[in-house]
Amino acid sequence: MPSDGHAYAEARRHALRALLASADLSALLVTKPANVRYLTGFTGSYGALLLLHDRTLFFTDGRYRHQAATEVPGTEVVLAPGDLIGAVGGVVRAGGNDLGFEPAGLTWGEGNRLRTGLPGQAVLPAPPLVEELREVKDERELTAMREAARLGGEALEGVLPGLREGVTERQVAVDLEVAMRRLGADGPAFDTIVAFGEQAAEPHHHPGDRPLETGDWIKLDFGARVDGYCADMTRTAVLGHASQRQRDLYELVHGAQAAGLDRLEAGVPAGEVDRACRQPITEAGLGDSFPHPTGHGIGLEIHEAPRLRAGSRDRIAAGTPVTVEPGVYLPGFGGVRIEDLAVARPGGHELLTTTPKELLEL
Repeated sequence: MPSDGHAYAEARRHALRALLASADLSALLVTKPANVRYLTGFTGSYGALLLLHDRTLFFTDGRYRHQAATEVPGTEVVLAPGDLIGAVGGVVRAGGNDLGFEPAGLTWGEGNRLRTGLPGQAVLPAPPLVEELREVKDERELTAMREAARLGGEALEGVLPGLREGVTERQVAVDLEVAMRRLGADGPAFDTIVAFGEQAAEPHHHPGDRPLETGDWIKLDFGARVDGYCADMTRTAVLGHASQRQRDLYELVHGAQAAGLDRLEAGVPAGEVDRACRQPITEAGLGDSFPHPTGHGIGLEIHEAPRLRAGSRDRIAAGTPVTVEPGVYLPGFGGVRIEDLAVARPGGHELLTTTPKELLEL
């Protein structure tokens, strides 16, 4: 991690320490990989961070001895091959600290072992403190996400000419993922979704060997990852000339997404963006065919807080990237989803995905 990255990580740990008192904790064990990376910059597969009021310890094993020294300066590196829980317990026991741990970052057995190894000391599941910090992105994070979104758009442009009769969903998914890597992405942010024809009615269809035919829907949901940060977009097209029914459904979803984006700005409740997207679809009599929330936060993980779902009063803070992705899915006919990645700003938003959204007839 560059020196400016180390400064970001140190500032994040300082902000996290300020939250510990409000959670009645004097120490926090961070084991969830995305949270470890956020607080340290560590990119290996085995690492944990123990944050005390006056010490910062990073646990890893011999494989990452030198990598940890480079990526995680300013911490005490402790080698704990195969026994993270035992090593953490020894440090906490000696300091007499009440310890919080991440429920999502430890197995039940690991958490239980941590408790039994610290008799007389409080060992508590911590609230999602790091996730709260991660919700708002700094400009360094947003720069990576802009690049990930740009690479995804370029990959799509390169793949579209190859969408012709006979190509399979699986082939297109591979082509998209290879294109993103060739353009410079770390890799795909998640398993690419490609759905043809009637299979576009499945919101999260797994690409198979279904060949593309003239008149088919083509639903593509994919994203690149850059410096650990994800992008996410969905575009829906038709091979050949779209039928009137296809055009009508596409325009309904297109309008719904525009309504949601119009409502997206810093300070708005997440449920209001969902309501704005859902209203025109419901008024068209297809509310039951829009079965998922309108969107989600995104960053080091593809699904983060906040969730843009019905009734949510969580306000979207300035600098928070979210997806806006309404969809309508009709079994036997197909479906349409249009998804963009946008950052909430005061009085509006910044679109990170800029690929055109008019119905493509290929």
